[in-house]
Order: sequence, then structure tokens, then C-alpha cells
Amino acid sequence: MSEQTKTNSQQAKTTKTSSGIPVELVYRAEDLNGFDAAANVGQPGEYPFTRGIQPTMYRGRLWTMRQYAGMGDAEESNKRYKFLLAHGTKGLSVAFDLPTQIGYDSDSPLALGEVGKVGVAIDSIEDMQRLFDGIALDTISTSMTINATASILLALYVAVAKRTGANPRKLNGTIQNDILKEYIARGTYIYPVTHAMRLVTDIFAWAAVEVPEWNTISISGYHMREAGCTAVQEVAFTLADGMTYVQAAIDAGLGVDAFAPRLSFFFNSHNNLLEEVAKFRAARRMWARIMREHFGAKKERSWMLRFHTQTAGSTLTAQQPENNIVRTTLQALAAVLGGTQSLHTNGFDEALSLPTENAARIALRTQQILAHESGAAQTVDPLAGSFYVESLTNEIEQRAEEYMATIARFDLGGKYGMLRAIERGYVQREIQNAAYDYQRNVDANEAIVVGVNEFASEQEVAVPIQRIDEALEGRQVERVRAMRLRRDKETHASALRRVEDAARGGNNLMPQILHAVESHATVGEIADVMRRVFGEYRETVTV
Repeated sequence: MSEQTKTNSQQAKTTKTSSGIPVELVYRAEDLNGFDAAANVGQPGEYPFTRGIQPTMYRGRLWTMRQYAGMGDAEESNKRYKFLLAHGTKGLSVAFDLPTQIGYDSDSPLALGEVGKVGVAIDSIEDMQRLFDGIALDTISTSMTINATASILLALYVAVAKRTGANPRKLNGTIQNDILKEYIARGTYIYPVTHAMRLVTDIFAWAAVEVPEWNTISISGYHMREAGCTAVQEVAFTLADGMTYVQAAIDAGLGVDAFAPRLSFFFNSHNNLLEEVAKFRAARRMWARIMREHFGAKKERSWMLRFHTQTAGSTLTAQQPENNIVRTTLQALAAVLGGTQSLHTNGFDEALSLPTENAARIALRTQQILAHESGAAQTVDPLAGSFYVESLTNEIEQRAEEYMATIARFDLGGKYGMLRAIERGYVQREIQNAAYDYQRNVDANEAIVVGVNEFASEQEVAVPIQRIDEALEGRQVERVRAMRLRRDKETHASALRRVEDAARGGNNLMPQILHAVESHATVGEIADVMRRVFGEYRETVTV
């Protein structure tokens, strides 16, 4: 076979993106025939925001460089935050341990062996104050990855701010507060969907008055992508979740322009560089149209899709872990070229453990090099007008809209199709099927993972890993028990009764949750009060 024949044969193979979108050998102007660039691409900072939500983007202000961190107890995590701040991070991002995420105190039998393992253990206002000791909360942006107990953790943050003299109205940050993706992909839910959605909208209403600079939700495609969905599915399912939250808030009596400007999103960034850039552009354009045309929002800020990005943990390999630095760099570059407002870069050792200080420093330096040395931040949406990128943006939008149309049909009223789609396992099955297809391609060497199914090394070089002190759990248990002995029992009991009364009635829960944490009620105690009233969710099994 001649070299030319071999080349032609290779070119004839069907090449696809990670979402299964066919990729042509070359793209030309005719591939965009009929495409109205003025209406669909436009200018940066202008509707439909395909090119970004700010006219100057990073020329005006760089993205917020965050490092997601939480380890062991509050003291250890506080040390890591101060380390990151000293090395140039501009925003904190808090990881909580599993008991905190699902509403159990550290001394609960159900927390045994999990305290401080995948994030920081927070049981009370005292823990939250230790977590941010020496950090002025009104001068830093804090993101908290918390969902089922988001109302309690936000209340703790506000309570600590008040204790330390910070003005809650000046607090800036985000709580994830995206409970729908917990039922879909992640599993740290507590309450049945209806009651969980009430907590979400209670936060919207309360925060709009009490902490107006706070982002009250980070609607997350990240965890669905980590569970195996494609880029197209990530856009479709994330925006469908977003529409569900907006509709629920409107149905709860909130004006769309009163809460929509504080909505934010959280996306994954994977290895297929140009598909990821196109994904971010398509999502921005779709959300602008959804908010203006479907929900009738009038404020321009209500149309803007503001998002945080995290590089893809699921792509990191335990084999040849240094390769993960390259993967993370590509993923971070995609997020920057796609116009992210905030970015976390994973440590190269995270397939093995929580990141060491060295790995966290390299991850942060990756962002700083992209910002100051790569030139990627010098102009807005530098890939705009690429025949391929614009074609791919259009294709992702079209395929995502097809998914969303299917989801809408699950509910005859067209308002809560996503809830029914989750209840019936449709979204979960689609993600499972995508994950299965990808793994089958890896097993068949049709998808190459460098260092795993190709270019493997017989001898792996060991890297240092972060270890959590096993004695930490005992210390945290002693701490929460000692706090319970010190607190005023009647004040504490009265505060919990007020939470229960609000849960049984129709009043906003947030004022009572704030009062409870200030009365030294613990995360687990407040969550248990709501468990008694709301019950607990039982998972829909999908096969």
C-alpha cells in the first residue's frame, strides 16, 4: 500500500468528538451557509453573549483563580487556604467532608471513618470560625461546594461574618445549592425533591435581601460530566436543571429579574480542547435566549450565563500522574478560551489522594502561566469565526436542544419535565449509557488514554501523597461534644423548635436556620429536624 493510499485510508476513517459529533477533515466557509453571524455570534458583552458576557473580558479583569480545598478539620484547612492565598489564589473554594454534605455530625455513628476524609468537617459555628480564622470574609470570594445542607452552611458563613464584624451585605461568593444534580449523578441528597426545592427557593428569596452580592446557586454540569455524560449532555441537562430552578422560584412568587442575576453555573472542562470551547459558547447563547424569550427576563444581567469551571478529575490517571499536569493545562486553556469567570485546576496527584501542597502550587501556577505568559487572555473569544469552532458551537446547540425538547415532554405542562425525567431515570440512563460507551472505546483502544492503554510504563515512579491524620476524627468528635456541653440548652432547644415550626409551615426557613446556628445548633441537629418533617429521599434505581 502506497503512503498516499495509507493517508487516504486514514482520512476516510470517521473521526468524532467526545460527544460523538463527526469531525470533517477540513472546514470551509460553506459549512456555515445560512448562519447569521451577527445574530448568533454578535459582539462580546452583548446578547446573546456567545463571545462572552463582558466586552473586554480578561483585558478588564482576569478570571478568579480558585483552588478547591478542604482537608481534615478546620485548622488544617485554614492552613491550606492561607498557603494558597500567599501563592496568589484570588478566591477560596471549600470542600466539605461527606458527613457535613449529608447532614450528620462528626460523632454520628453514620459518620464513622468518613470525618475529614474528602473535605473539611464542619459541625458548628465554632468550626466555621476556625476555618476562616485570620481571613477577612468581606475581602475574599468564597465558593462552597455544598448542596443538601447548603442552607445551613450559608447560615454558618453569614453568622461567622457577623461575629467577626464583616457586613453580610458585602459578602461575595457562591454556594452550589444544586440539589437536582445530586439525584442525577452525585448522591449527596437528603430530602425528597419537593422539599429540597423549597430550600433552594427559600435561599434565593432570603439572600436577595440579606446577602445581595452572594451567588445563591451554582447550577452544575460538572458532576454529571464526571459521571460520564458527554459535552452535549452536560449542556442540555445543566440548562434543563437551570430552567427548573427558575420556574420553581417564579412559582414561589419571586420575580425573575429579582433572583436571576445571581444565578451562576459550574461546568467541567475535558481534554477535547475545541469541543470544550464550543460547549461554553453554545451554553452561553442558549441560556441568554432561554431567559429572555422563555422566561421573559428584562434585565440584561438575567440573560448572562456566568460560570465557574473545574478541570476534569475523571480524566486524571494514577498511572504516570505527571501526565495529568498536561491534561489539566489543556482543560484550563479550554476554559479560558471559552470565557470562564472562575477556574479551579486539579492537582496532578488527585487520582491518588487529596493534593499535596506541591501539587496545589503547580495547579495554581498553571493558571498564572496561562494568564500572564500564554497570550490567551489578551483578546476576547480568539477562536470566534473559526469555521470549525462555529460549526461545532452550532452542532452542540442543536443536539442539546433536542435533548431538552425530549425532557420537556416528560411533563405535559412543560414546566417541570426535568423533575419527571429524573424520577423516571431518563437522565441517569443517558449518562450511564454514555459512560459505558466511552469505557468500551477505551477497552477496545479506540479511545487512547496515554499511559493507560497506550504508551504505558513498566516501572511507575511513586509520587508523595497527602495523608489525613487518623487521630483527627477523634479530636473532631471530642470538639463537637464539648461544644454541646457549653451551650445554653434552652436557647438551643428553642431555636430548633423554631426551625421545625418553619419547616411545617410556609415561612422562609433561612431566618430560623441562621438563628439556630447562632444558638450553637449543629449541622446534624438542624438537618435532623428537617428530616423529621420532610422525610428522606429514596433513590430511583436505573438499569
